[in-house]
Amino acid sequence: MEKKERTITRVEDGEKAVKKTVKKVEEAARETVEEVEETVKKTKPVATLSKAEEKSKATTLRIISAILWVFALAFEVLAILFLFKKLYISWLPQMWAMIICIVLDLICCVIAALLWKKASHLDPFKKTNNKVGFFILTQLGLIMAAICFIPLIILVLTSKDKLDKKSKIIVTVVAIVALLIAGLLGADFNPISAEEKAQAEETLTGDVYWTAFGHKYHLDEDCQTIRNSNLYSGSVTAAIDNGRSELCYFCARNAEKAGTDLSGINMEERAGELVEDLATVPDGE
Repeated sequence: MEKKERTITRVEDGEKAVKKTVKKVEEAARETVEEVEETVKKTKPVATLSKAEEKSKATTLRIISAILWVFALAFEVLAILFLFKKLYISWLPQMWAMIICIVLDLICCVIAALLWKKASHLDPFKKTNNKVGFFILTQLGLIMAAICFIPLIILVLTSKDKLDKKSKIIVTVVAIVALLIAGLLGADFNPISAEEKAQAEETLTGDVYWTAFGHKYHLDEDCQTIRNSNLYSGSVTAAIDNGRSELCYFCARNAEKAGTDLSGINMEERAGELVEDLATVPDGE
């Protein structure tokens, strides 16, 4: 009688195989969890405020800004009083008293300007038929910086026998530096109007993406300019509320090619088009 072939499996080998399989499943599960966590970490959702919430928050921020600007002007006046020796503190030298006032003036100016810009994105001003007013309101941080420092600088430079030469130079330099800082931080380089925000909200109904820095938002999370960045996601309203007032040029170009009408939306300057054109220029040209 022919002997039947058979297979004999050692028990410990079977256990090893099971353990090996379980280990592979655990590793696969761990990799999946890590991928999910990485995706969640990379793209953080941001809630959208209602119109009533936006307007209420913007009003509060503007009131606080106004109060801080009043304090900034008060510190400027105090510095002028110290300059003309109308105010005197025995234990505090005149020069240092003025510098302290200038620094406090700067702090109030900067915080007020940042809050004002935040309010201008939450509840933008209208631009139609009011371009001058729109410019003044959106650049109020820059204007107030000039008001809070330029008069003081002029008085320091034109005053005679109020400060010794060294003190005058130091106070003037400190005031000019404060003016530059307040001006740069107070200027809104990317203002958005109420009309532009409304048009963006009407046209872009899906999620957009932005990074922790910059002023642009993107339609594609894999846009070449943010491909390796951690992202925030939300509605275009949330993006604008958080200071991202311009649509990325590359995203806009792709959307327009797909047939989306982006007219009336605040978009990045066409610098991207120049970059693209330069990239297509043959070597040697």
